[in-house]
Amino acid sequence: QVQLVESGGGLVQAGGSLRLSCAASGSIFSINAMGWYRQAPGKQRDLVARITSGLSANYADSVKGRFTISRDNAKNTVYLQIDSLKPEDTDVYYCSADVTVIAGREYRYLEVWGQGTLVTVSS
Repeated sequence: QVQLVESGGGLVQAGGSLRLSCAASGSIFSINAMGWYRQAPGKQRDLVARITSGLSANYADSVKGRFTISRDNAKNTVYLQIDSLKPEDTDVYYCSADVTVIAGREYRYLEVWGQGTLVTVSS
């Protein structure tokens, strides 16, 4: 069993900042990429940022320059620093991880999702 637990969401005024955290736990052999996505009600879940185990990051064009993804491999934790928040950043933010686990004599590759954390930006 592998779990991702997000924290750090909340209500913030436009122009403010938040730092989201996502910690992975469980019987993890290794974690490849970790990422953040966001989703508004009735809309698809969109990639915000993604980071590999080698700390190579990529971002959605809409967040470049305002969002920074980082990662602590020793803690199996990924972070999302969000600056200069805008009302249109209001969404539920989800963490994901590409995880390798050992099941018996086999490696299994899982895509694991967190439960989501709500970010609300007031104007």
